[in-house]
Amino acid sequence: MANKIFDNAKKKKGDEYYTQIHDIELELKHYRDQFRDKVIFCNCDDPYESNFFKYFAMNFNTFGLKKLIATSYSGSPIIFTQLSLIDGLEMKHIVDSTNKAYKIVINEVQDENGDGAIDLADVEYLISNDKNTLIELEGDGDFRSNESIALLKEADIIVTNPPFSLFREYLKQLVDYEKEFIIIGNKNAVTYKDVFSLIKDQKLWIGYRNINSDMWFMVPDGNNYEKIVDGKKLKHIMACWFTNLETTKRHVPLTLYKHYNETEYPHYFNYDAIDVSSVKTIPLGWDGPMGVPITFIDKYNPDQFDIIALGIVGSIDFKHERKMEILKKGVPTGKFTINAKGTLYKIFNPDIDKKPPAFKDVETGELYSSIYARIIIKRKDKLL
Repeated sequence: MANKIFDNAKKKKGDEYYTQIHDIELELKHYRDQFRDKVIFCNCDDPYESNFFKYFAMNFNTFGLKKLIATSYSGSPIIFTQLSLIDGLEMKHIVDSTNKAYKIVINEVQDENGDGAIDLADVEYLISNDKNTLIELEGDGDFRSNESIALLKEADIIVTNPPFSLFREYLKQLVDYEKEFIIIGNKNAVTYKDVFSLIKDQKLWIGYRNINSDMWFMVPDGNNYEKIVDGKKLKHIMACWFTNLETTKRHVPLTLYKHYNETEYPHYFNYDAIDVSSVKTIPLGWDGPMGVPITFIDKYNPDQFDIIALGIVGSIDFKHERKMEILKKGVPTGKFTINAKGTLYKIFNPDIDKKPPAFKDVETGELYSSIYARIIIKRKDKLL
């Protein structure tokens, strides 16, 4: 059953996103020293198609890797159809035409062809001629299979782009096995309770790429795409890098320049905190709780701030359980909710609020603005 779920998830259009090599290069170059003498495992990337495998294969000696492992899964809908793994490497004559699952294991890359250089041509020769490099798996390559878990246990660092629909389950496995990782996920995953808990407990953080800078992924033929660049069909995805490897970025202090005032930083009506509309306007002169946009995670410095909670229902206790009429563009809909759907809200201010009110108190007629997902934080440093 688990294998069927995995196979279906991988075939979903929403999961068929393939990372461009320049995006991989821009992120992974920051971890170069941390890769040395490590076993790298790419367990959600067909090695026939994966730019992750290609990147580590061509940098095997530069990074001083101990071993590189990549696995495919059987029934892949895109095998041999999307990417050229290594220019000139024809995988079709190497692997079984029945599309079975394989693993590629590289322990060293030498000058196999004797041309005086160590490059991808040597990786091609190695894969084509060393029977111990390309090995058929007994199972289907599901990351939850016994074979994949055995490889996971052997690995030091996991680097891949897992299926977005299985992100939470995939991440949990990495955490359960206490693995270091650099993976791609939807940026909204920070609002998942289990993912947020890891961030709050400093067991997970955002990589070097700015969380506001969305990524363009290659998509298979037949899928929706937004543009074509150099013959590649690309789609824009709200994605970012997640890691538990140490970064210098997360210890850079956020510079604060705005001063607190009651007008620009209103209190929520149903929670004891002020609202901060953008990360760059976190105020000086306020040391109490404040709700900031989820993009704060990208700038989160655990030496400067404490994360208190995720500002959504089920994560914090809201006060003022009042019956509200739901408004659409400020117009009554005749539909009602209790406590504004369990979201943060503030009193509507027509002088500064650009959007129309979202709720009206049934008893008092008071209008309220709904606040998009917020993270509740508090400063650690001294009040300025």
